[in-house]
Amino acid sequence: MRVLALDYGSARCGCAVSDPTGTLATPIDHIERPGTRKGLVRVADLAREREVERIVVGLPLGLSGHDTDQTRETRAWADKLRERVKPIPVELYDERFTTAIASRSGDTRTSEDSRAAAVLLEDWLALHGGTTGGDIA
Repeated sequence: MRVLALDYGSARCGCAVSDPTGTLATPIDHIERPGTRKGLVRVADLAREREVERIVVGLPLGLSGHDTDQTRETRAWADKLRERVKPIPVELYDERFTTAIASRSGDTRTSEDSRAAAVLLEDWLALHGGTTGGDIA
């Protein structure tokens, strides 16, 4: 199953996609200003172009596990995305520490946001092993 992972931020949305077997995660170009109408359309187009069967959006919970302002903004954006990409399922997944891990990779070919999305996707794929998974929302 091909999965698209998104590391949402109001300025940029990092993107990563799995291979068709759901084994490997590859960072791809980020999307500028995903919260705008144009940005949201671009994310939806990307999902269709890549023929993904599931979208995983990183949920930036606070270190305590509670919602923050960014968590609430991400949940609201994911709700808009769900409407835009139906019937592709959109799942929220804890992204704590993905940016810190991605920043240590040293890879400069893709944005740090997309590398964080790849870390998120690798974690999600390891946990779900190609299954459809659930939603922590």
